[in-house]
Amino acid sequence: MAAIDTTNLTKQYGDVVAVDGIDLIVEEGEVFGFLGPNGAGKTTTIDMLLDFIRPTTGSATVLGYDAQTETDAVRDRVGILPDGAGLYDRSTGYRHLEFAIESSGGTETPDELLDRVGLDREDAERPVGDYSKGMTQRITMAMALAGDPDLLVLDEPSSGLDPIGIREMQELVREEAASGTTVFFSSHILGQVSAVCDRVGILDEGELVTVDTIQGLREAAGIGSRLVLEVGGDPTVDLSGVDGVTGVDRADGSLVVSYTDASAKAAAIHRLVDAGIEVLDFSTEEATLEDLFEAYTGTDAAAVPDSDTAAGSETPPQAAANVGGAGE
Repeated sequence: MAAIDTTNLTKQYGDVVAVDGIDLIVEEGEVFGFLGPNGAGKTTTIDMLLDFIRPTTGSATVLGYDAQTETDAVRDRVGILPDGAGLYDRSTGYRHLEFAIESSGGTETPDELLDRVGLDREDAERPVGDYSKGMTQRITMAMALAGDPDLLVLDEPSSGLDPIGIREMQELVREEAASGTTVFFSSHILGQVSAVCDRVGILDEGELVTVDTIQGLREAAGIGSRLVLEVGGDPTVDLSGVDGVTGVDRADGSLVVSYTDASAKAAAIHRLVDAGIEVLDFSTEEATLEDLFEAYTGTDAAAVPDSDTAAGSETPPQAAANVGGAGE
């Protein structure tokens, strides 16, 4: 059984098509990244999966349940971290966790959930209205984990987190996946997606343009990472024959080697050294979201407006009430 299965899932606001005929299968136990810049329709898709908004046409099942007619069964088994979730400012983080555990029928304690997301008990006893964005993200993630959900739906989960918090979030996703939980999360930051995902889908103006592994996307698009080498002299060594190397250029006095296979880095450096070329320094540059997105869509991701979709596509107030897999 697929964890998520959509057929021609479409959402239209007047003449604006926010999500256009998505056919997608996410397997149980998979970590699936929903990739695209702000404005691509990621949150709108998630809202339809959770019945926060209804599709114009098409259908979706979540964990084998119809997303529109069996909503309670879906929400009882799904942990949700919505983008910009609304919490009750005057209530403490600890009380939010107690509510999430009670609503989901979980057996965890609030302290256990706090430990999992790296939030101190002292902070949890403060009103959430005093929280930073990163702390709000942590407490909301803890709520999503209540009740040991079968599916975690995370919308921009690293929003507001510092680098340490991002690494902790990635490790948490890996732990959940290792325990059999399916994780579906959207992001506009490629590095965070590639660090944890089995597969990703790229959304462009509401259309799902491709689904593959990160490596598969890079290879299919012919876009790899780059090895930037500072070398002594003017090397004449031919690196084009190294497996995984797709191009060699000169830029700002450095040798730039493009590759799609990580093993090509060491092979290229060894070939230079064996030829008597002095390698003074080197660094790597990973393919960015903009690189992949532009390759697949012909659109500069940075030029897309900083909003999810057309007016009316924001996560509605009831989303916050269901964070953590809470039922009605």
